[in-house]
Amino acid sequence: MNGLSIIIPIVFLGLAVTGIISAVIVKLQRLRIEEARLRAGSGGDEELAHQVVLLQQEMAELQERVDFAERMLAQMKEPPALPRGPESPA
Repeated sequence: MNGLSIIIPIVFLGLAVTGIISAVIVKLQRLRIEEARLRAGSGGDEELAHQVVLLQQEMAELQERVDFAERMLAQMKEPPALPRGPESPA
């Protein structure tokens, strides 16, 4: 029984270390694949161009909104002043 109580924690510890090492290896492989894809230039430029077009459209919409708000503010008249209340005798 004494030998089994020593082997079980060692096995679990070994499994945990193996899992951590394999996760790191998988991450490194993914990074290498991504780096190779970026170096090959597969689709990176197209995605960036698409994002730029979307940002330009959003900027145009925002400019239209600002222009509309400026026109509305320019058309606004001064609000009427509050009527004077009765003056109290001093």
